[in-house]
Amino acid sequence: MKPVDEWTPEELLRFIVGVVLSITLMFIVATVLYSLIFVSQPMDGQAPNDAEFFKLINPIATFIVGALAGLMAGQGSGSMQKKKDEDDEFPKEL
Repeated sequence: MKPVDEWTPEELLRFIVGVVLSITLMFIVATVLYSLIFVSQPMDGQAPNDAEFFKLINPIATFIVGALAGLMAGQGSGSMQKKKDEDDEFPKEL
């Protein structure tokens, strides 16, 4: 891994977005686990509030996992180019 001083803006942005999405996904998983383990459930089935909660969380978590996979697997679009040195742009006069 490169030192932070050598990261391009695109690499830094990918890192920040990846960390934020990972933290969000961990929060979702922790909330779901907490609601399954520590919240009392009725004996005959799932509580209606919990059923709606899981219906809401499922597409959100799926989207975040897909976005993380795409972000980490992609090599970047190359939209951000490194700036050329001024000496390379203009030829020196003799």
